[in-house]
Amino acid sequence: MRRDERVGAVVFVPILANKTASAKRGRAGDAPERTPQARLDEAVGLAAAIDLDVRASGVVTVAQPKPATLFGSGKVEELAGIVRAEDAALVIVDHPVTPVQQRNLETAWNAKVLDRTGLILEIFGERARTREGRLQVELAHLVYQKSRLVRSWTHLERQRGGFGFLGGPGETQIETDRRLLSERIDVIRKELDQVRRTRALHRKSRQRVPYPAVALVGYTNAGKSSLFNTLTGAEVLAQDILFATLDPTIRALTLPGGSKAVLSDTVGFISDLPTALVAAFRATLEEVQEADLVLHVRDIADEASASQRADVNAVLADLEIDAEAEPDRVLEVWNKADLLDPVARERAQNEAPRYGASLVSAVSGFGLDALLAEIERRLNRRRQTVQINVQPEEGALSNWIYENCEVIARSDLADGVTSLKIRVAPEKRDRLARVAGPSRLKAAAE
Repeated sequence: MRRDERVGAVVFVPILANKTASAKRGRAGDAPERTPQARLDEAVGLAAAIDLDVRASGVVTVAQPKPATLFGSGKVEELAGIVRAEDAALVIVDHPVTPVQQRNLETAWNAKVLDRTGLILEIFGERARTREGRLQVELAHLVYQKSRLVRSWTHLERQRGGFGFLGGPGETQIETDRRLLSERIDVIRKELDQVRRTRALHRKSRQRVPYPAVALVGYTNAGKSSLFNTLTGAEVLAQDILFATLDPTIRALTLPGGSKAVLSDTVGFISDLPTALVAAFRATLEEVQEADLVLHVRDIADEASASQRADVNAVLADLEIDAEAEPDRVLEVWNKADLLDPVARERAQNEAPRYGASLVSAVSGFGLDALLAEIERRLNRRRQTVQINVQPEEGALSNWIYENCEVIARSDLADGVTSLKIRVAPEKRDRLARVAGPSRLKAAAE
């Protein structure tokens, strides 16, 4: 591919010299801060995710952030020389950049500037496939763009007369743009509310099928989709790129003892995930909130795995899931064991049980049988196994049991009586006792 066939870009990662190590949210433990090189590698990976031609990249130390340009004037000129030398049309600054800073840097570098949020939005815009995904990305993008409309953009300051939807007499272009953006945002939010209601109906319908829900979460590119495909036989896109999966997928999961579960794959998390994106994908992430068991997939071969764990736990905390306080509900899956050398793999195998984690490789299949057994054990620990005899005339009771419980075994007794061995979720146990009578429910062994 020729040099000019892709958009040329340079990537700068600002490191604030006076920044102290900040505590991670969500009681995620003492996770180390990412090294500057790890941050640079991730930023370059984000750029590669939308096929940019990264011609130069580097870490830039910022002694004191400048309100007008983020970098000092001498550094701005130095970086401008790199942009010119590489003939780059795009500069990625892996740091929040205010609208004023963005405009000033674009003027100084004569190139388009994207900050971390803008870059992630570009990736999401390219990856979204379903209508829901596109709506969610468009909403986040419009909210972001609305904040970029600043009065110092002279081409937005022109006064013009009204033409109906274009604004009344004397309305400035920037006011018109803000109004149009707000109107579109309102429309999308209403459409997403309908999506949320539809998803809630689908979830309620699935709840009538007595299978527990399991959700995959994890840092982007941790191997969630590869694991999802291996466990369910699905064919979800799984590539070694950041944010390969945006649209959620749900499949049946067969567990070793013959019981079933519903497994969902979700969008990957990332450090400094834009708030607008978290809000936009709230409908999708409700699958995680409603799950009986959350599988936190980690790339255990990544040097930044501990920091990534903290970032994922922070997003889970935003979803009111405390991974530290609910260890039975959140199971860590240490993926990519195939990328570890023998010594590191043995060390991870020894450490995993102490953390209640499962070491696996979605590619080689290593550890997957043990993972499935642990999933089944955790799910069944919440569910009680009971035996009940149903009389021939109790058709309504029999139907309720089949719709709300998992029937493990059935045997026909004398006089048309049916003996059912069932698993029942805690939230449905009391209802079953009221419908059938508590004295009829006999505890049964697995």
